[in-house]
Amino acid sequence: MEWHVTDAQSLAIIDREMSEHAFSPAEYEIVRRVIYATADFEYQHLIRFSERALQAGAAALAARSTIVVDVPMVQVGITPQIQNTFANPVYCSMDALTRPQKEKTRAAWGIETLAKRYPEGIFVVGQAQTALTTLVELIEADEIRPALVIGTPAGFVDVDVIKDRLKDSLIPHIRIEGRKGSAVVAGAIVNGLVDLAWQAYGQDTNVIS
Repeated sequence: MEWHVTDAQSLAIIDREMSEHAFSPAEYEIVRRVIYATADFEYQHLIRFSERALQAGAAALAARSTIVVDVPMVQVGITPQIQNTFANPVYCSMDALTRPQKEKTRAAWGIETLAKRYPEGIFVVGQAQTALTTLVELIEADEIRPALVIGTPAGFVDVDVIKDRLKDSLIPHIRIEGRKGSAVVAGAIVNGLVDLAWQAYGQDTNVIS
């Protein structure tokens, strides 16, 4: 990411105002990116990293794994960073060619189509709760085994339930607890992870811990 002096000043403010935490340095970098993108410090208490989520995600990025996202806003937000680093293919569920289906939303049907095509890809669900539900169902049915899932959709009806099912899936993931979340949050997580992975793999520096 190209930084301006105002970005550095904003990150310094976040560093001063952050409460005590137990994040690793790499996790903290992701958290501060989310706070920077949203100006919402509550995310430091809501973001959850599964065991080895960052390591698995960085390795998948370095291996040029396909990235599947739920909505165009996420795709637009992460594509420049991806193109300037690992150049992974990025596909959006809304662009997937699917047959009409009344039982599922367009995002859910699209994510299912792409998940079956790229079962070991990186999946980023920033907005569509139905897409995350479909993704988790495919994982539970052992039809796919993603390298990483990032799940940050906001919602009021059972969104916490599907996020808990993602937690129980044992798939490497990063999620937002509770009702909050957005495509902006998902984009911030991905871009932060890309920067960390580029430091670890693209520029042959220290592997993230």
